Amino acid sequence: MDVNSTLKQKWKKPVEMQLSNHVPQQLHYSFLFLKGGNITFIAKVEAKDLLRKPNVKWFKGKWMDLASKAGKHLQLKESFERHTKVCLCFSFLWGQGSKESLKISLRQQVGVQEQWSLTLASPHRFHGEGQEDAGELDFSGLLKRREVKQQEEEPEVDVWDLLKNANPSEYEKIAFQYGITDLRGMLKRLKRMRREVKKSAAFAKGLDPAYQVDKGGKVRFMVELADPTVELKWYKNGQEIRPSAKYIFEHKGNQRILFINNCTMADDARYYVTAGDEKCSTELFVRDPPILVTKGLEDTSTYVGERVELSCEVSEDDANVKWFRNGVELTNDPKSRYRIKVEGKKHTLVIEEAAKNDTATYSVMTTGGQSEAKLISLALEDQTVRLGQEIHLKCEISENVEGKWYKNGQLIEASDRVKLYHKGRIHRFVIPVSAVDDEGEYMFVPDSSSYISNFDNLSPFSDPPKLHLDGLGENNTVTVVAGNKLRLEIPITGEPPPKVFWSRGDKMVTDSGRIRAESYPDSSCLVIDAAEREDSGAFRITLKNEAGEDTALINIKVVDVPDPPQAPNVTEVGEDWCIMTWEPPANDGGSPILGYFIERKKKQSSRWMRLNFELCKETTFEPKKMIEGVAYEVRVFAVNAIGMSKPSMPSKSFVPLAVTSPPTLLAVDSVTDTSVTMKWRPPDQIGAAGLDGYVVEYCFEGTDEWIVANPELTDKTKFTINGLPTGSKILVRVKAVNAAGESEPKYHPQPILVKEVIEPPKIRLPRHLKQTYTRRVGETVNLVIPFQGKPRAKVSWEKNGSPIDKNDINIRNTEHDTIIFIRKAERGHSGEYNMKVEVENLVDKATIDIQIIGPPEVVTIEDVWGENVNLSWKPPKDDGNAAITGYTIQKADKKSMEWFTVIEHYHRTSATINELVIGNEYYFRVFAENMCGLSEDATMTKESALIAKDGKVYKYPVYDDFDFSERPLFTQPLVNTFAVAGYNATLNCSVRGNPKPKITWMKNKIVIMNDPRYRMFSNQGVCTLEIRKPSPYDGGTYTCRAVNELGEAEVDCKLEVRGKSFKTLQIPSLPEHCLQS
Repeated sequence: MDVNSTLKQKWKKPVEMQLSNHVPQQLHYSFLFLKGGNITFIAKVEAKDLLRKPNVKWFKGKWMDLASKAGKHLQLKESFERHTKVCLCFSFLWGQGSKESLKISLRQQVGVQEQWSLTLASPHRFHGEGQEDAGELDFSGLLKRREVKQQEEEPEVDVWDLLKNANPSEYEKIAFQYGITDLRGMLKRLKRMRREVKKSAAFAKGLDPAYQVDKGGKVRFMVELADPTVELKWYKNGQEIRPSAKYIFEHKGNQRILFINNCTMADDARYYVTAGDEKCSTELFVRDPPILVTKGLEDTSTYVGERVELSCEVSEDDANVKWFRNGVELTNDPKSRYRIKVEGKKHTLVIEEAAKNDTATYSVMTTGGQSEAKLISLALEDQTVRLGQEIHLKCEISENVEGKWYKNGQLIEASDRVKLYHKGRIHRFVIPVSAVDDEGEYMFVPDSSSYISNFDNLSPFSDPPKLHLDGLGENNTVTVVAGNKLRLEIPITGEPPPKVFWSRGDKMVTDSGRIRAESYPDSSCLVIDAAEREDSGAFRITLKNEAGEDTALINIKVVDVPDPPQAPNVTEVGEDWCIMTWEPPANDGGSPILGYFIERKKKQSSRWMRLNFELCKETTFEPKKMIEGVAYEVRVFAVNAIGMSKPSMPSKSFVPLAVTSPPTLLAVDSVTDTSVTMKWRPPDQIGAAGLDGYVVEYCFEGTDEWIVANPELTDKTKFTINGLPTGSKILVRVKAVNAAGESEPKYHPQPILVKEVIEPPKIRLPRHLKQTYTRRVGETVNLVIPFQGKPRAKVSWEKNGSPIDKNDINIRNTEHDTIIFIRKAERGHSGEYNMKVEVENLVDKATIDIQIIGPPEVVTIEDVWGENVNLSWKPPKDDGNAAITGYTIQKADKKSMEWFTVIEHYHRTSATINELVIGNEYYFRVFAENMCGLSEDATMTKESALIAKDGKVYKYPVYDDFDFSERPLFTQPLVNTFAVAGYNATLNCSVRGNPKPKITWMKNKIVIMNDPRYRMFSNQGVCTLEIRKPSPYDGGTYTCRAVNELGEAEVDCKLEVRGKSFKTLQIPSLPEHCLQS
């Protein structure tokens, strides 16, 4: 231990303790010191039997790891000699100058094998008569190593238990005794522990109150359950923790363990675990590892004007490192003479041109260490002495060390003629009477510095006076803080000793008063008691003797805190923010303004709140997180190197209100030769101030003058700008307005030409109308067909090449669509409807096929026998423009007339109904069926069929054997059709034949086989080919071939596949109301 205060003379060597790694022991040491001094602990650990470097930690009290407290006043260093396997551990504490007593308990833990502790206490100084050191304690006895027997050791005390059981009045005493620095934080946790500590039925053992882990380390939480079947959940800040690579859960009997790997600062939080309705919590503290200085600074000497570099290395790349010169921090300011360079782990302080006043102690500090070195900058000056006069050379160095004098490289020894003097840091070389042989180059060489003087032209006359102003700043400026005392000492030389005169302007400075001059043999001193701003200015010092005179101006600069700035102005207000500006203070106090602090308060309150904790460098600031609708005031403090000014006057009160966001989706709705109609959507964010309306502005292309189109706000999202010259181009923007003002404008991206543009006609035929449109007799037909075309598109309709009878079919046309309406469809309405849209000489056409379907023809009863009835009918005259796919037959008892379906999807035009009830009388009816479904009406038998009762003999008719053999015959051929690309298409036909024919499908006379894009079905003679998502390349001629033993038959059709779907084609410009239709 090294005590560098009042104990410095008593204690020359640091405490050194040596431990062996193989002998388990716990040692205690006690020392006394005066607080305010510097303390150094050195622990030497022998590790000959260890395979690697031991892990050494320093602790304060029982639980505080000192690595987390490393900084300006505490530094930890460590070195390891690999050839001797000796680990040296250093701990440095810098005192604060306090006179209060201090007691610290330290222990060092080396692995788990050995630890020792050290107790420091502040002694009381005894003031007695006699010698200066009377009453001081003898520290030599305290430095002896004392081993305490194991049985005499007191058990370690748990601080948490002490605080839990102690009276609140004893908290500070316990904190002082056990080195607790964060007492308030521990009391908060203790309060939470007391609230949570109760008899738990779920937890046999809960979590510890707190855990600590290094950043990147691993931590283990463990609880023990009373009932292992209880469901357990872990939480971090209220969020449930799920198993992952970072969070690992482990079960061991009744123990439930949570591991957290690779801890980061985000893991520093409150954790708790629940078991049923009970909860157990803890705190996790994640600590950044300290940055260590791995290679320290080295003492350096240089000459004035040379480049100097001081370098050190730290343990981490790009770490935060601070540089100090004589305890004053150095910054990397572009205006500074000092430049800091960082290259990975290497940090360098560069002085481009060293000056004499750069001689100082430079230090570097990290969170876990410090290093310092001394820089000596030497100035070389030539001197001239008169022949026969005294030669007096003086050299002042930074330390009290011995040195040697040289002349022209030859060592000079003291003699009767040559006198050498040494007192403290000053070395003198004196030759009472100079001679011609004394001319030459003289050098003084201490341990690491030199002082060189040349002597020429020795003459027997007096030495003229000279002022030595090397220690002053630029332009001989001396700075002093207002209120402090200035004592400026100027070295002077001359033979005979010169007279000194100080003056300020026309007034001489006397040797008394608040501003006075003091004279000494080799210097003159200007003293200013309690400096004031008015003391700033130029002071002249004049030296006079027989050989001449010397004079110089010395600028005294008195710096003070700046004047308060003027009241700030609030230039812009938002929803919860504002922008404030202010002017710099009229007087910066003689020191540049470093920045500003800003405060805010509610108008009705007297409590000011600081808004920035780092200086604001600019004269504008944006306060945030204010309450909308509440009046506020703000004020500013100016800060310079001396301190902080008084506050400015408060600003005018202001109320945060938010303007809306800009309108959205601004687009052109229509253009004529003299007007432009714009439309837009409301803003995305309106805010509490609401929305009053919109302002529409326009300007002509090439100008910057915006013209308001609507003098009064409009609340609609559509507006027409009238009175525009034809052929001009305009730019349009729209703003939303509320109580807070106008929003940011929404601009139309392109200039708009004021000229009605001819838009070619284009019919946007809906997709379902591109195929045959089928309706039943009596249904309503209402078709909306959108189109585009400007100006004044003309629409006309034709049916089967003839004009439409408007008395039978209603047609209604608008600017964007046309509607064909049939209130009650009849079969005569079936046909091909042609639509034509004309715009001047441009035409577009579309065709729509409409089919109206009805029921089949009359049904007759052919024969009745036993429980059977034979029916026959004819196909409907109108098949609804779609192939008949089958029939549905129903029966009804004459008594109840309730209809029941007997046969569905029947393909022939005659059928036998079986299993009728004998004695009942039946009616029958038949529905036709096509791809659109069943016909709306059915044909019913005119007469009923009576099923005869028992006792009547039925005479069976005699039938010849019927030959059912038949060659294939297509009863319904394929129909030419078209499909839309991307949508499935089907081809249907029906065939009969006996034996059942084999069906083969072909495309362009090529058989379709094993192609996944095609699916083939055959159900009761109906043959279907399904083409999945066809493309234009699937168009062509498709053939269906049926073959049996008696022959074969073929039927074909053409398939046309059109381009993209209607939706894709019509979206870019189809009006919105047409899409809704």
